[in-house]
Amino acid sequence: MQHQQEVPAMEVNMNLLGKLESLGFPRARAVRGLHHTGNTTVEDAVNWLIDHENDADIDQMPLVVINLDLETPQPNDITEAIKLKEQELRDRVRMKNRDEEKKLEREREKERIRAGKALLEAKRIAEENERQRLLALRKAEKEEEKRAREKVLKKLDLDKLERKQALGLPLENRAANPPLPSIQEEKSSLPVKSVSKADHMRECLRSLKLAYKDDNAKVKKAFQTLLIYVGNVARSPDEEKFRKIRLSNPKFQERVGSLKGGIKFLELCGFERSEGDEFLVFPRDKVDVQSLNTAGSLLKSALTNPYFGLLEKMKED
Repeated sequence: MQHQQEVPAMEVNMNLLGKLESLGFPRARAVRGLHHTGNTTVEDAVNWLIDHENDADIDQMPLVVINLDLETPQPNDITEAIKLKEQELRDRVRMKNRDEEKKLEREREKERIRAGKALLEAKRIAEENERQRLLALRKAEKEEEKRAREKVLKKLDLDKLERKQALGLPLENRAANPPLPSIQEEKSSLPVKSVSKADHMRECLRSLKLAYKDDNAKVKKAFQTLLIYVGNVARSPDEEKFRKIRLSNPKFQERVGSLKGGIKFLELCGFERSEGDEFLVFPRDKVDVQSLNTAGSLLKSALTNPYFGLLEKMKED
């Protein structure tokens, strides 16, 4: 409304308007071109439109009066110069559109590069987390092997002492060292040593393996299932579905629940009975990834080591 008050009404030659529109100019632009050149010639109007094509109001229709009878001196035919200027205008529009398209393509390429970098960074972080997890597992396996060797060596030393005492042979460095405690004293002092959670886990797996020693397939399936439960919680501790097991689930009962030591092992890992013994639930605030990695290491050892549990059985015998 404000624009119509600023632009005075004027008469526009319909003949010139028709020729400008035939060149491809919108009516609003054609009217403005004639308005600002005083309805002189088509060429003057085209020149004005070329010079003002980027005006903000170029496509707004001014308040004008079109008079079909208005006579204005003008050439009868559109000159070659007008055609050239009109083609120049079209070329400039095409170049402008092409430049805009190139600019958009550069922006799209930058966005693709940013997205690619973000994807690579996420992949790097995931690989680093997996590497750290594997390092923790290998460390736990090495510690387990070290403890096993120490137990074997201690057992051998005790056997050696027993044989020497049975044969009445002197103990080594008896004069240089204080007397060693008797074998009975050594054995009685063993229970004083604290037993770690890992030892309980190992004993649980050993008992399960010995209880079903005639059914290797059942034992293997149980260890594999336990490894899946433990691994899921270790990798995704925030996923509630991995921290809850229905005890009445037929597959769970077949693979773990009905086996001696199966549920006990899960409880040693951190699962707790809930809702009237209907579920085993692992509280989120009690998830210990290091302990779960140790459990995973023990399960892998039980699956791959054919002598797993035999050393302990030999000691008992």
